[in-house]
Amino acid sequence: MLTIKNLRKIYKGSTKGIQDLSLTIEPGDICAFIGSNGAGKTTTLKSIVGIHPYDKGEIILNDVDLQKNPKKFKMMIGYSPDNPDVYENLRGYEYLNFIGSMYGVPQKTFEKEVDYLSEQLDLKEGLRQLISNYSHGMKQRLVLISIFLHSPDLIVLDEPFVGLDPNASYFLTKELQNRAAEGAKIIYSTHVLEVAEKICNRVVLIDKGEVKVNGLMKELVSQESLGELFRRVTAHE
Repeated sequence: MLTIKNLRKIYKGSTKGIQDLSLTIEPGDICAFIGSNGAGKTTTLKSIVGIHPYDKGEIILNDVDLQKNPKKFKMMIGYSPDNPDVYENLRGYEYLNFIGSMYGVPQKTFEKEVDYLSEQLDLKEGLRQLISNYSHGMKQRLVLISIFLHSPDLIVLDEPFVGLDPNASYFLTKELQNRAAEGAKIIYSTHVLEVAEKICNRVVLIDKGEVKVNGLMKELVSQESLGELFRRVTAHE
């Protein structure tokens, strides 16, 4: 279980950030994490994965506190940012080998996963190339391969479908559903609400750094679409 309690992060000289945010992600959840630009989505995600230090609160995954044991916590997560930032002086395979060794993935498991994932995401030939020659979509697919290598317990995705073609998008959707069925916890941030409504079983909507909606997708969209819910909740006078 991922538990976030009273998380607060305010940037210096600004009122923007997150205010006492609390939520729980259960095993098997694919949680749509949505909000307007500047609502605090990326700040929250970067706090969860240990990139942004936060002012107060607790982030606990399977009884492991991020602040008390950051190394153990981070070994259990996979993170795909909205802008894939990878080592461009490496070849694709070299980058994956680096990530696999960092997480202690056994060589046989590594080879099997890389072969399968690169085939499904149409990056097998691309792994031989320098990352500096990659398109945005190729970098996105490389990062997605890297986060699945060690079978993370928590998968955090910030706009993961940007730059993916229909085949890669279809595979990612199925892969997330399969990982969730195996007990992974998934947080998926996006502006494409139609996709979120189809693949997510939970939804958390934040506005101005605060949780405004937190519940089961099927209950929340029984009377209106996710897009209609979003517009209603975020309409400011």
